[in-house]
Amino acid sequence: MGAHHPARHRAGAHDRGLPEKDVSRRARARTEAGRFLRFSVVGALGAVVDFGVFNLLHARAGLAEVAASIVSFLAAVTSNFIWNRYWTYPGSRTKSVRRQAAQFALVSAVGLLIRTPVLALLLAPATALAEQLVAGGLGGGLRMEAGTLGDNLALASAVVVVLFWNFLANRLWTYGDVDAGRTSASEAEAPPV
Repeated sequence: MGAHHPARHRAGAHDRGLPEKDVSRRARARTEAGRFLRFSVVGALGAVVDFGVFNLLHARAGLAEVAASIVSFLAAVTSNFIWNRYWTYPGSRTKSVRRQAAQFALVSAVGLLIRTPVLALLLAPATALAEQLVAGGLGGGLRMEAGTLGDNLALASAVVVVLFWNFLANRLWTYGDVDAGRTSASEAEAPPV
């Protein structure tokens, strides 16, 4: 039997006979998938902030749905910027925090312009659906009135629509200085999700 040669037996794409450009493409895809996953986790945290503030302002304080949605959106954007700057894109440091914050805010403002009419258009059908769910006993475990459940269903739908805009615009513009082909040391150290 021959001697074990570590260089020959390293796990990796080279052992599978893939060309270097395919290896590089796969590495970039893995890096971007990790960023999208972290961006989505940050978005989920932002959704908790968004829904929490929305429900406090609308259901508890009586602020109109669209107005409560705008305030809750701004609270979530602030949270998301901080988490994305320091966790999702820690290698993005050629731009100042102010510049990135301004770009992130502009992308988010466009997201708000997309989200607000989507929310407004979905309020009535989502409330009708919620009324059917509550009447059928499906909403009872949530302990929400049909109107509140409908408002939250409409908001959830609007949030999903805006997620893709926010990721692409921020990845390409706000955090465009991150090399898609290389993972920074701080990104490599980021805990997996």
